[in-house]
Amino acid sequence: MNPVNARAAMVAELEKKNGLRPGPVRDALLTLPRETLMPQAYVRRSAPGEEPPRWDLLDWSAPQDRPELLGLLYVGASVLVQHDGEPLLGRVRGTRSGASITSMSTVMGLTASLLEELDLRPGQRVLDVGTGAGVTAAVACQVCGDQEVVTLDRDRHLTDAARVRLAGLDFRPEVVCGSGEQGLPGRKFDRVFVSYAVGRVPTALVKELASRGKLLAHVTSASPSWPALAVVERNDGGQITGELRAVEFAHRAGHGMERIWLSEDFRQRIATEPGTWTQRSMLAPPADTDRGLWLAADHLLGGLVRDFGAEHLVIGAPACGSWLRVEPVGRSRWNVTTHGPRDIWKELQDLAVRRLAAPADTASSSSRTVASGPYPRAAVCSGAFPPAVRSTREHPRDLSRRSLPKPACGPGSTIRGGRRRVRPLPAGCARRSCPAAGRHRPGPSRSNTARPGHRHRTSPPGTAESSPHSRVHRRRRLEPECSTRPGPRSRPCSRTAP
Repeated sequence: MNPVNARAAMVAELEKKNGLRPGPVRDALLTLPRETLMPQAYVRRSAPGEEPPRWDLLDWSAPQDRPELLGLLYVGASVLVQHDGEPLLGRVRGTRSGASITSMSTVMGLTASLLEELDLRPGQRVLDVGTGAGVTAAVACQVCGDQEVVTLDRDRHLTDAARVRLAGLDFRPEVVCGSGEQGLPGRKFDRVFVSYAVGRVPTALVKELASRGKLLAHVTSASPSWPALAVVERNDGGQITGELRAVEFAHRAGHGMERIWLSEDFRQRIATEPGTWTQRSMLAPPADTDRGLWLAADHLLGGLVRDFGAEHLVIGAPACGSWLRVEPVGRSRWNVTTHGPRDIWKELQDLAVRRLAAPADTASSSSRTVASGPYPRAAVCSGAFPPAVRSTREHPRDLSRRSLPKPACGPGSTIRGGRRRVRPLPAGCARRSCPAAGRHRPGPSRSNTARPGHRHRTSPPGTAESSPHSRVHRRRRLEPECSTRPGPRSRPCSRTAP
């Protein structure tokens, strides 16, 4: 296959799997020869876990390397371009061992979707933060014109190579070696694109947005499990708005950003050890598609990493050695096993209850806009947006505010093993003020149901809280009545979970 056919096949695959639409980005990808931007690339030859790792540097100028290199460049996957911080110009093909890969291009599907989100147009001033292999800068030059494009990277070896290789495509943007967090003070840009993940949106880049400008940057905590995309815009009046979207994939973390991981030994212990305690639960774990909740868990709970390679839900906290394992057992039943000082299952339950306490019109949203005051709770709690972007008005969606306390022990909760197990009330049920509240006795072997025929007070008909299901106490227990976890307030029970 020749490069022209390979480009057409790659674009067709992006249209099929990533929803690439007809437009300037698609046209640019069809004409962009990636072998000019990345005439050399690494392919790993060592097996996973083998030490030291080995890579072969393939060179487009070597005919024997072209078939394999063509596949690497146009398959759409990430391309390894730099080993151990080496200069990219003047390298000799061959084998490298030890150290690590220090620069790579982004997966093409992710790059294409973000470039479409930028809505590039001719004549726009574009700042590309994180030059890398130069793919983003090349597309911006093709769409907007190279005189309006600035590409910035902290690694001089990358900027030197990008300048030469972009010139080979007749593109001569401004190539700058410097800090991406500082941008270019005093300059204004219509589009700012950060091609690596950050802990928070850099304030300097927000200040450099022109009127009707847009900035895109992936925001993540130390955990790589639940990233988000920050979309920051400036309107005609100079007002800054920001939105944080929970996403499935993101750029790699930027230079010097602290990361936490689950080691292979930790994964094995989670998979094989019995844990501190196991219980049978009727509460389903949060769905993978509920990315808004997982994003909130990442920023509000902190220190958690998910093992996406596990068959079922597995989460670990490397700092303290705590972990959670959830496995389905039959219909609507799950075995929940936890270990360590943190009760991760309880933390997720509490967060879900607090999230459900938010107004219905915002409970299903994974992000909010700052334009009229609301802001994404996870973004604010983690400092994802700089102060200039944050709203000073509180919003009911911010579940970390002080006016929303955690549920307390008492009616609607049970005590088991010395720990509180929250049982949420049906919508509209004012159970704490119910005359029969004293007869709702929490306990490990009692069903916590009201007397037959007893009705709780509900909200007036027609209100948001009014519901046919809230007039009679028909509460679904979040936890089973029996638990294998010992505790000072537990007592033997011969019943088995249904």
